[in-house]
Amino acid sequence: GPPRAPARGRGVCRGPRGGGARDTPTEDLPGAPGIPGAPGVSGVSGGVDDTDDGVEEALALVGRPARPSVPPRAARDTDPAGCPGPIPWPDARTRAARSGREAFRGDRTHRVPLERALGLVLAEELTALCDLPSFDTSAMDGWAVAGPGPWDVDGSAPVLAGSGDAPPLPDGTAVRIATGARIPHDTTAVIRNEHARTDPARGLLLAVRTVVHGQDIRSRGQECRSGERLLPAGAQVTPAVLGLAAAAGYDELAVVPRPTVEVLVVGDELLGDGLPRDGRIRDALGPMAGPWLRALGADVLGTRRIGDDEAALHRAVTGSPADVVVTTGGTAAGPVDHVHPVLRKAGAGLVVDGVGVRPGHPMLLARFPDGSGPRRLVGLPGNPLAAVSGLLTLAAPLLRALAGLPEPVPYTAPVRDEVPGHPYDTRLVPVVHSGSLLVPLRYHGPAMLRGLAAADGLAVVPPGGARPGDELEVLDLPLGCGDGL
Repeated sequence: GPPRAPARGRGVCRGPRGGGARDTPTEDLPGAPGIPGAPGVSGVSGGVDDTDDGVEEALALVGRPARPSVPPRAARDTDPAGCPGPIPWPDARTRAARSGREAFRGDRTHRVPLERALGLVLAEELTALCDLPSFDTSAMDGWAVAGPGPWDVDGSAPVLAGSGDAPPLPDGTAVRIATGARIPHDTTAVIRNEHARTDPARGLLLAVRTVVHGQDIRSRGQECRSGERLLPAGAQVTPAVLGLAAAAGYDELAVVPRPTVEVLVVGDELLGDGLPRDGRIRDALGPMAGPWLRALGADVLGTRRIGDDEAALHRAVTGSPADVVVTTGGTAAGPVDHVHPVLRKAGAGLVVDGVGVRPGHPMLLARFPDGSGPRRLVGLPGNPLAAVSGLLTLAAPLLRALAGLPEPVPYTAPVRDEVPGHPYDTRLVPVVHSGSLLVPLRYHGPAMLRGLAAADGLAVVPPGGARPGDELEVLDLPLGCGDGL
């Protein structure tokens, strides 16, 4: 990936609490190639802290040259204090998926009713429990006929779907039949209503087209035979799979259970209700994280708020019954950022410790020793859009792998407007689809939710930005996480 400036200042390799102060919350990306307040740098709309990192990012966003030289990546993986450096955004997603595959337990299966299996993965191959169809049936409303025509019309009741065996059909006879009805013995063909006419005076049925032996009859076992494999283990249960399973005789399916997740929202400054007051703010991540994780396929056991208390956070993390703990806030290196100390105390290893993405760079992924707590922990920054960046970067591929699901096929679309970029990092920008184009939205700062709430997805903007017409990868938002305005 493109080079990144070395870490600076006090040997700290992570940003301030929440991951937002260094992510320039510009007011309107698509509005203009420049940014209001650019000449003074510190007056950039939304504010930029007056650190080297903030100045460098602001200069890049307004088109000014960044530092003239940057050390090669190998020299930047750690800072002078030995802290691991952030990794490129694509590598972080790859690591998260690989970590999930390593922790995947294919032997964990349970049986659930069909109505609860949607979206899960088959733990066993799906085999037919009966022939499909299980008897010869009519493919059309029309007439069942025996032998060559014209045919004498049988005036008895029509043969209907769901009825038992109909009497054998004598040669030269026709009887009305409904779609899905069992074919009477000795029937040679079914004639559609529109391909036949009756002669009431003579009581005859006449075909207006050539009749082919066996036409419009679904033969027993035409789709499958009993015991035939219909789908392999590992196939995702879609609505069509539910229909196939029901038709093949299943009432329940053996599936891989959803990974369980517990959400820990960290911070003394967070309120659970009412208006912001006394320097405290409403918790936006608590109401959002659980539903978002459910949309990603997790079984969310609960959401708890934890104060800025290292011992309380350690107890909550190591005592969690979930497969994955997701924390919000406290992933940086501030005086009350306790996630890293808790992980060290718990003996967890860091799979990802910082990502080259804006917003959300202080995100992390940790792996616990077997039997010492949850299998994995995803640490999200405390700012809302930065946290969503972490959910899509680390939690989504991790949870898909834990559930045995394949990675989605990525897709791209051209962007309508110029999008400024970070000089070295990937940017994730809320967008909506307008025809075949992506339109970047306003209110895309790391602490903002207004753009995200209206977005269809997040566009992946490479380092250096994108010009109109450039193809950008799109991360779709889970169902219900945007109205596409």
